[in-house]
Amino acid sequence: MEARAAQLRICADGGANRLYDELPLLFPDQDAIAIRKRYKPNLIKGDLDSIREEVLGFYKDVGTEVIDASDDQDTTDLHKCIAYIQDLPNLKNQNVCVLVAGALGGRFDHEIGNINVLCRFSSMRIILLSDDCLIQLLPSSHHHEIHIQHNVEGPHCGLIPIGGPSTRNKTTGLEWNLSDTEMRFGGLVSTSNIVKGEIVTVQSDSDLLWTISIRKE
Repeated sequence: MEARAAQLRICADGGANRLYDELPLLFPDQDAIAIRKRYKPNLIKGDLDSIREEVLGFYKDVGTEVIDASDDQDTTDLHKCIAYIQDLPNLKNQNVCVLVAGALGGRFDHEIGNINVLCRFSSMRIILLSDDCLIQLLPSSHHHEIHIQHNVEGPHCGLIPIGGPSTRNKTTGLEWNLSDTEMRFGGLVSTSNIVKGEIVTVQSDSDLLWTISIRKE
């Protein structure tokens, strides 16, 4: 999906720096300022301790809303942004999908904090995306049917029990399918699996993290 097609574009604090710095690199033959204005975020929210002053000033000048949430030190910047989306009245009862770029890589505690956001907002479909893979939560309340886009993702994948031991797990469409298999940390965890079909199905008695590699070519 083209970025302009998104209903809402939000930067979590220092993420605005990356947007500002890296967008012009994607359009080397176009004017950098014009590109930044064209793909400006609707909102920047967070502690505002990471965003550079010139970046903050630029986006304020082009009409981006800025929310200083530095009074809340118990949640991450990503958590603050997801909570903002959840509370929007115009998105109520819609099948919202939140794509989070740049949520993986870098400091491990930041990655864990972002994965925790998936669990805190388990009723929302949130996808964490990096150059190497994507991660999303598969709540135990649903039977999941995952349609694989082989031109951009796979073949490596994994299923991780995130909230505790998972005693009954069933899958189809994988090289090594699970059949009432127990998974837990300290025991079996389905890493380095391979997608084989166009559709992967997953059913579990516990919430799982689904991860699949992103193709580089």
